[in-house]
Amino acid sequence: MGHIIYTTIDGLTKNENKADVAVILGNKVNEDGTLSERLEKRLECGLKLYQNGQVKKIIVSGGLDKEGFYEGDKMKEYLIKNNVPSSAVIIDNFGNNTLATVKNTIALQETLSFKSIIVVSQYFHLTRIKMLFKKQGFKNVSSASPMYFEVRDFYSLFREFVAYYIG
Repeated sequence: MGHIIYTTIDGLTKNENKADVAVILGNKVNEDGTLSERLEKRLECGLKLYQNGQVKKIIVSGGLDKEGFYEGDKMKEYLIKNNVPSSAVIIDNFGNNTLATVKNTIALQETLSFKSIIVVSQYFHLTRIKMLFKKQGFKNVSSASPMYFEVRDFYSLFREFVAYYIG
């Protein structure tokens, strides 16, 4: 129970840090190509970080979903529609899972010359993402989460608990 409480507090703590880049993790794109509400809320959160000057660039990471859309492409479209310059958005369309996103982001580090990141996902996901970055040797990572909640978050908290300790 302590881990779940910690994960919730860690994930919901407001982030006022600055970082070189934000990494927004993907989520479902609907069959008609629109963003799921969960994904849109993540993008709104990342957009606020950019608009507030907390980050200079945004990496959007996701895979090819079963509906036939690359999440990263759809995420970039959203950010561009909301006045983020195309040059400030980097797409990772091979972030098929959390660990892939972490490894792909680290692989971009030399090219993009970043030393710090803010990861954006649902609150229950953030503690594990930060742990994975640290396991890969990237220490300067903080997080931000949209204030968006669903009933399935209870299941997700327990799933993330198991996933954290499996690695």
